[in-house]
Amino acid sequence: MPVQLVALMILLLSCTPGGCMYPSHHWGDWNDSQLLPTIQKLMKGYNRYLRPNFNEGPVEIGMSLDIASIDAISEINMDYTATIFLRQRWRDSRLVFPGNESISVDGRLVSLLWIPDTFIPDSKRSFLHDVTVENRLIRIFSNGTVLYALRITATIACNMDLTKYPMDRQVCTLQLESWGYNLQDVVFYWTRGNDSVKGLDTLRLAQYSVESYHTTVSEAVYETGKYPKLVLHFALRRNVLFFILETYVPSTLLVVLSWVSFWISQSSVPARTCIGVTTVLTMTTLMMGARTSLPNANCFIKAIDVYLGICFTFIFGALLEYACAHFYTMQHQTVEDLYRDLQREFNESNGNGSLPIVSTAQTKQSSKIGSTAEEPEEQTANSDTRNSAEPKEDTSKQGCGLSSVANASRRAASVFTVENPHNIDCHARTLFPMAFLFVNILYWLYYLFL
Repeated sequence: MPVQLVALMILLLSCTPGGCMYPSHHWGDWNDSQLLPTIQKLMKGYNRYLRPNFNEGPVEIGMSLDIASIDAISEINMDYTATIFLRQRWRDSRLVFPGNESISVDGRLVSLLWIPDTFIPDSKRSFLHDVTVENRLIRIFSNGTVLYALRITATIACNMDLTKYPMDRQVCTLQLESWGYNLQDVVFYWTRGNDSVKGLDTLRLAQYSVESYHTTVSEAVYETGKYPKLVLHFALRRNVLFFILETYVPSTLLVVLSWVSFWISQSSVPARTCIGVTTVLTMTTLMMGARTSLPNANCFIKAIDVYLGICFTFIFGALLEYACAHFYTMQHQTVEDLYRDLQREFNESNGNGSLPIVSTAQTKQSSKIGSTAEEPEEQTANSDTRNSAEPKEDTSKQGCGLSSVANASRRAASVFTVENPHNIDCHARTLFPMAFLFVNILYWLYYLFL
């Protein structure tokens, strides 16, 4: 029974396409008439399911990259899309043939050879170009070296730190790992170190410029073992000129526009209110537009958000400045009008010999003044009775207490009153620009040099 089972397995293996041995000389979808004589000799007894150097040590696989383009860098999805030419080299002693020439075969013959199971671990989406045929290249050298090249477009994740956006510097990576073969089976290395990567020096991007790049050799540790890994690190510096023209200059001009109200008369209430409200609404629209192309993560307080917040604060402060100035102006005018009316009425009463008709409030104030004028006569007439009833020492103490309370209340009131409200605008013309310039110096020093 076991002998029959072994015979059945040998029969199935010999009849299955893609098996280890093909007695009928069929190589997958290829037959002897379609293969070169050299390839026919190489394929005889070749098992594509076994790696080279099986049971003799790991296969050394050298890699190199050509970055054809980086199509898009997305801050929202935190990834980038790149088209790369991936080249892999390894030596397979089973493919040695006499001579010093190399053989370039059709890319579709890759199904006949053993190839590494290289993959990109951070890839979200990727595909192999197939116009007009699959973009593969296979070249076999006489010493058994195999060159295998692919053209791939992949969307690869890149963790970004946007706290200094748009003056940020992002470091992205392109990682290559082996899927199934661990370090005991295959070893990855860069063929020429940092020179193994081409195309980044001449790459032109819309918002970024490639600042530097370097390669490293590492290993990936998983639950199933340790696997070889190659990493390409490249730093991208964002071009801030676009954002200066689009966001920073308009927001700065809006702040300067809000200062125009300091040179308008305080009596022009519609004009000053219109400037304040318009600049506030425009600044709000600019802030909303600047955030549409960025992730809505609360963990990122970006540099552009800080600057827009500073500009909004100064614009809103200019609107509050007019509210305070207008309030103190109206308060000062009310006190001046009341004093002027009282002065005119007293002058008219002294010149005509008769008291004018005044309002209730003015009557109360005049009665208070008259009562204070009559107090000395009453005090002289009743001085003997008061002296007999109350001592002079107590009267002096009460007078001192009342005067101290009056002085304290006067000082407290003087703190909340402005003698000349028009000076508020004069001080604001100097204070607001100086404060905004100082904050800008601190802002740019921090985000550009720290």
